[in-house]
Amino acid sequence: MSDIASVSIARPLEEVAQELGRSFEEYGFAVIRDHGIPQALIDRAEAMSKAFFALPDADKRAYHIPGGGGARGYTPFGTEKAKGAEVQDLKEFWHVGRELSEGHELSQFMAPNIWPGEVEGFRATFTELYAAFEEAGGRVLEAIAIHLGLPRGFFAPTVEDGNSVMRLLRYPPLEGEDAEGAIRAAAHGDINTITLLLGAEEAGLELLTASGEWLAVDPPEGALVVNIGDMLDRLTNGKLRSTTHRVVNPTGEAAYRARYSMPFFLHFRPDYVIETLPSCIDPAAPEDHPAPISSHDFLMQRLREINLA
Repeated sequence: MSDIASVSIARPLEEVAQELGRSFEEYGFAVIRDHGIPQALIDRAEAMSKAFFALPDADKRAYHIPGGGGARGYTPFGTEKAKGAEVQDLKEFWHVGRELSEGHELSQFMAPNIWPGEVEGFRATFTELYAAFEEAGGRVLEAIAIHLGLPRGFFAPTVEDGNSVMRLLRYPPLEGEDAEGAIRAAAHGDINTITLLLGAEEAGLELLTASGEWLAVDPPEGALVVNIGDMLDRLTNGKLRSTTHRVVNPTGEAAYRARYSMPFFLHFRPDYVIETLPSCIDPAAPEDHPAPISSHDFLMQRLREINLA
C-alpha cells in the first residue's frame, strides 16, 4: 500500500499528527487503527445493513424520499453518479443523519431521520454507531489541527452539529465475463470535510496518485480508511488533498459477490464559512485561493453535480 500512513490514534496525537498530515498531503488518504469503535457494534451494524438490503425491492423503496436529495432513508440503484460521469454508479444506499432537537437553529438544513420497521434494533444500533464515528472523526481532526499548527481544538466548533451523514452501502454482485475489473463507483472526490470508511478490507478501493497511477488501498481488518474531502481541501488551499478515488470490482471469487461498506461523511456546520486558512495562503500569491463560501452552499452546489439535488 505504498507509504500511505497507518497509525494508531490510541497513541498521543502529537506522536502521529505529522505522519498523518504527510499522508494526507501526499495521498489524501490514511489508515487509522485503534479508532475506538467497538468491533461488536461494527458486527451488529453490518448484520443489520445486510438484513435491510435483503428486503424486497418494494419494501426498500417505501423509504425513498423523492426530492430529498438522498439525505435520509433509501436511495435506489441508478440514482447517484460521480461528477462528470455519464452513467450512474452500481450501488444502493441508506443514509442516517444527525438527530436535532425540535426547534434547533440548524433544523432547516437537516431533515429528520426515518427508520425501517422491518429490522429490529436498527435505530438504536445506527444511532450508537453514528456517535462512535463522530468521536473517532473528532480525534482525527485534532491530529490534523496539530499538523497544521492550529490549536488542537480548532475544528471542534466548526463541526459541532455539522451535517454529517452515515451511509450504509451495497454494491450488488455482478455477473458475466466482464465482472472482474468492472467499475462499481466511478472516479470521484468526496464533498465533505473528512470521510471515515468501514468495510474497505474487501479489495476494490483505489486512489489516484499525483503521478496519475491508481493505487489500491488495502487496510488491515477492522481499521478505518480516512480521506480528505473537498471542503477541507478548500479550507487548506489544497495543502491537504481531496484525492480522486474509485471502487473497482476485484478479481476472482470476490468479483461475483455483493460488496458492503459504511462510510461516514463528516461535515462542517451548515453555517460555517469555508475561508482559506491564513497559514495556507502563499505570501507570493496572496490572491491565489478559493473565495469564501458557506458549507451548505458548497454542499448544495456539489449535490446538483452528482444528481442528488
